[in-house]
Amino acid sequence: MHDWITLQKQAADEFAARLHLITDWNAATPDTEWTVTDLVRHVVLEQQWVPPLLGGLSVLEARRSLAPLGSDLSAEWATHSARAAEAWAATPADAPVTLSYDTVTASDYLREQVSDVAIHSWDLARATDADESLDADLVAAVWTVFEAQRDTLEASGLFASPVPADEDAPLQHRLLALTGRDPRRP
Repeated sequence: MHDWITLQKQAADEFAARLHLITDWNAATPDTEWTVTDLVRHVVLEQQWVPPLLGGLSVLEARRSLAPLGSDLSAEWATHSARAAEAWAATPADAPVTLSYDTVTASDYLREQVSDVAIHSWDLARATDADESLDADLVAAVWTVFEAQRDTLEASGLFASPVPADEDAPLQHRLLALTGRDPRRP
């Protein structure tokens, strides 16, 4: 069993470490339609949604409660990731959370959010030519989320087609490949 609150902090730390290395906000990312700015804005926005959704607001109510992000995305990350961490810590794991696609438990939403931030930490590392290695416990936990969705990831439209990976490849490589990312260096 994974301690997802601890993993949430680990994923946030992984993202923050790479955020501070950005020198070109217009650089391409592994998410072919996004620049570094687009990627960071996406991750910050996802964190911004956490407190209102965990607080019981509907998606529409949460959307109305969100302030536009400022131009300093590093500062926005610091603010919204801290608020998200506080909300996660204060919310019971079995609390219902209404998302755009379903009502899930807070623990399910937490696993989704941790997984999103972890994968995008790697995306940001690749885009900034930073260290791409992620914490092994974080990778193992995120693998349990995505591996269980193996057959539906590509169909969701949120991920590219899986990249072939040897079964004996490191777990991080297999995780990235499953989510449509090629961990090999070009």
